[in-house]
Amino acid sequence: MKKLIILLLLALFGFQSHAQFGKLKSLVGGGKAGKKSGNFSTVWESEFSNKASRLAMTNENGTFILGTDDNSATVLNAEGKEIWSGDYKKITTNKTNSCEFQYFIHDNNGGYLFLFDRKSLGKDRIAVLDVASGKELWNSENYQNLLPKDANEDTEIETVKYLSELDAFLITQKDALNLVKAKTGEKVWETKRFTGSVGKYRYDKASNTIVMFNYKPTLLAALFSGFKNQLVKIDANNGEILWENEFRGTVEKELVTRKAVADLEVRGNRIYFWLDGLQTYDMASGKKLWEVTYENDMRKSGNTLFGGSQKAIYRTLADPIFTDAAVYLVVFGGANKTKYVEKHDLQSGKLIWQSEKITGALSMPNIYKTGNRIMVQVGGKVQVQEIKHRRTSSGLEIEYNVYYDYMAQKNGILSLDDATGQTVWRSERFDKRITDMIIDHDKTVFVGDGDEFYAYDIETGKQLFDVKHNDAKVGKATDVIDFGDDVVVLSEKGLASYKKADGRRNYATEKISGVDYFYHLGDNYFLRDQKNSKNIIYGVDLSNGDIKGSVSSKGKGGSPVYGAGLDITADGEYIFAFKGKKIEKIKVNN
Repeated sequence: MKKLIILLLLALFGFQSHAQFGKLKSLVGGGKAGKKSGNFSTVWESEFSNKASRLAMTNENGTFILGTDDNSATVLNAEGKEIWSGDYKKITTNKTNSCEFQYFIHDNNGGYLFLFDRKSLGKDRIAVLDVASGKELWNSENYQNLLPKDANEDTEIETVKYLSELDAFLITQKDALNLVKAKTGEKVWETKRFTGSVGKYRYDKASNTIVMFNYKPTLLAALFSGFKNQLVKIDANNGEILWENEFRGTVEKELVTRKAVADLEVRGNRIYFWLDGLQTYDMASGKKLWEVTYENDMRKSGNTLFGGSQKAIYRTLADPIFTDAAVYLVVFGGANKTKYVEKHDLQSGKLIWQSEKITGALSMPNIYKTGNRIMVQVGGKVQVQEIKHRRTSSGLEIEYNVYYDYMAQKNGILSLDDATGQTVWRSERFDKRITDMIIDHDKTVFVGDGDEFYAYDIETGKQLFDVKHNDAKVGKATDVIDFGDDVVVLSEKGLASYKKADGRRNYATEKISGVDYFYHLGDNYFLRDQKNSKNIIYGVDLSNGDIKGSVSSKGKGGSPVYGAGLDITADGEYIFAFKGKKIEKIKVNN
């Protein structure tokens, strides 16, 4: 039995999302209304005709609500009325069925449902359905070996990438890369000069070109005996490779989410490629201009002898900061817990300065340029991904965890002079944890530890105030939220709010505990408690700490951003709860 527990997914997926859903049944006249969910109002309830065992989620506006199991799907509208329902075997003309993986690409017009049906003897089937109508758009048996054995809806599929800018799929095969129109399945082009999976890409509309890099896919690794690292610029019209360059390093994949541990950024006529350092290329020619080499931020443990677990740590190094003239990097020194901040000339890559040695620092997750200072955060939460294997009475249980945690290290903040890199001031008045920094109007920095909350003048390092946060009796601080004239400190047992001007406490509330993440959607703020295999979303008024209501997940499905059983519209006005056969639409603001 496979048990999937996603404790925290780091980044929103934007246009495309994966999730879980099941076969639905409409209620005549729409869903029932008026029931309360905590202090939220229920707009309506509808019932699925089967459980949401595969996907259950909505598009960003809540106008199409999709539910599937392995063999069927149903779509409801914003009023809870059924739009369509059907079995894949009957909808698809190639009898695609028993879909091990389903991929929901949503938009305001419905979007696409991409179905993978893995067969033996090289006869895998795929089909794409129109979510708005339930009709098959196209199907194919030309693309094989697309799924690894352990594929689930919370991992990226290495062999298929959707390009929203072109409304098309890039599909990796052992001998070619194919661009396929999402609506029709028409192959626009294929190229045999690019091998492997697409790691990240950047699209330029003006020239209709794509810059992207490759990596060796897990499933097809044995098929790529001649694999080489490729950074390419490709003509999106015909697949012509305009230039290619072989980059240095190996692209790793995150342990659970399987995302590439590398990134691309295009700025003007330069490409900045982050992989074991920063590599810089000319956009027109692909020529490498300069590079700074340093280790990336991945840490892995191996398997234990009897199936035990794997663990990896990510988000330990701050992303590069770019200005018109320079780039600022956090780099490893000679030991794992020794780091530096470096400033490099953006045109030549020449080192302008290197900070003093910063020892005892496992993580330095945030740096900020503010006026003539570089503010450096030493310590803070890192992302942990782990896979646990346990033998139970029902067989082998696999548990996937993604969450944030503190690591044992020295914590502090440093203010560096932008011209010289010299330390102007530092503070190490932090216990075993440190919150992220909040920079206010380039003048003040706010930061907390478990028991205290501080404000410093950025220019001089003068401590403006020190608030005994433990007096708020809401537990140790875990995060901070920038809220206008206030800073809200998210804590183990609740919230406390402080005035930026003088540190005066606005309120403290113990109404919630176990919260480890927050979301800001539209004008709404949400807190999430996902510990001990539960998933609760709270709506909160940060001006006074009042809890608007809460929703507790009891079902499968939901967006991977918000966790099992729950999805939220992009404006934060509605929550959808998926509970077995039922779906509930909940209004956040009464």
